[in-house]
Amino acid sequence: MLTIFNENYYLDLDRLEDYINIEKTKPDTPSEDGEEDSMQHISIVKYEVIKMMIEVIMTESEEIDEVLGHKNSSVSIPFKLAFNTLLNQKIINKYQLI
Repeated sequence: MLTIFNENYYLDLDRLEDYINIEKTKPDTPSEDGEEDSMQHISIVKYEVIKMMIEVIMTESEEIDEVLGHKNSSVSIPFKLAFNTLLNQKIINKYQLI
């Protein structure tokens, strides 16, 4: 595991899927051939923004001073914004050893 800000983090892929999915408001309706619509529907706006934020985090090239943690000023503003947003939406979580 890589340590970021003196903690271990991971991407919660199940939470990511739940976050971008659009809930169906009506029951599945049969199509012309009698089969139910079982396609997954996602919010393209959420998908693109989350994709961009994950890309920013994965490609950050600045060295992170682990001692300063979140107060580190050498980390770029896009990295801070993306990291904090993904953390707030619980798409990035701290890894807890059991």
